[in-house]
Amino acid sequence: MLFEPDETDRRRRKETEPIRAGIAQRISAFVSREGESATPLPGLSFARVTKPTPPTSYLYEPSISMIIRGRKRVQLGETTYIYDESRFLLTAVKLPTTTEVLEASAQAPYVSLLLRLDLQAARQMIADVDRHESSVPASGPAMATGPASIELFDAIARLVGLLDNPKDLLHLGVLIQREIIYRILTSCAGARFRETVLLGTQSQRTAKAIAWLRENFAQPLRVEDLAEMAGMGVSTLHHHFRAMTSMSPVQYQKHLRLHEARRILLGENVDAVTAAVRVGYESASQFNREYRRMFGAPPIRDVAPLRTIAAARR
Repeated sequence: MLFEPDETDRRRRKETEPIRAGIAQRISAFVSREGESATPLPGLSFARVTKPTPPTSYLYEPSISMIIRGRKRVQLGETTYIYDESRFLLTAVKLPTTTEVLEASAQAPYVSLLLRLDLQAARQMIADVDRHESSVPASGPAMATGPASIELFDAIARLVGLLDNPKDLLHLGVLIQREIIYRILTSCAGARFRETVLLGTQSQRTAKAIAWLRENFAQPLRVEDLAEMAGMGVSTLHHHFRAMTSMSPVQYQKHLRLHEARRILLGENVDAVTAAVRVGYESASQFNREYRRMFGAPPIRDVAPLRTIAAARR
């Protein structure tokens, strides 16, 4: 399944160009190096790159990601999202993905921001906003794209502007983040987010199983035990789990293991066997086979050029 911008998105991108130019200028002044950079506001980070990137493992937490300039591909299981300045990417639960910046150059760098979302604040906002849609179950993965409206970019611009005013950041930052959550909930992607954060829904029980796997992916997995913990039947869990993550529980665990192994190989300079054991594999040959199937090359051959790129950025 493929999600990508259409003609309406292209018109929206043109409409928001002036405000995005201002945001890009502020971010570029703040970011001093290639890659992702944290900011003084907890949960807010910027990214700036000057050339397309190879497919890279990335674990999305509950967040909204917005591209200020450029285009990106995100692979979640069998679902592909290609989005640009016209859309935001919403993630409602922790999901392992492979990301790839498609458009970037020294003259026109790729610039984006990611804001991790406070789920408790989102639940409060849902309670405050009287919307009939909140009782209608949503379908589809816990990742979605929605229209990046000028109202949403205006809130983002004000949030980024607060970085120049630390005294205002603590108090006004919270208010603007609430506005951003409101904009998401009232967008066409809001139903997916609403369904996931509300307590007592099938999505919430599925999210509980996802959270357990995220924290315990290196442990042996019995789907029956996972279903019991979530308070669901095995077939029901499989159905809702695949709807939210585009993967079965076993596939999700495999993705978590392989993405973490890749992170270890890149960041800690260990050998493939060590990485395999640390993420829960008992068979090195199985690890190599599954790693190659996911990333297109054996572990060491895959990470060698990425280590070179990382070293050059230091």
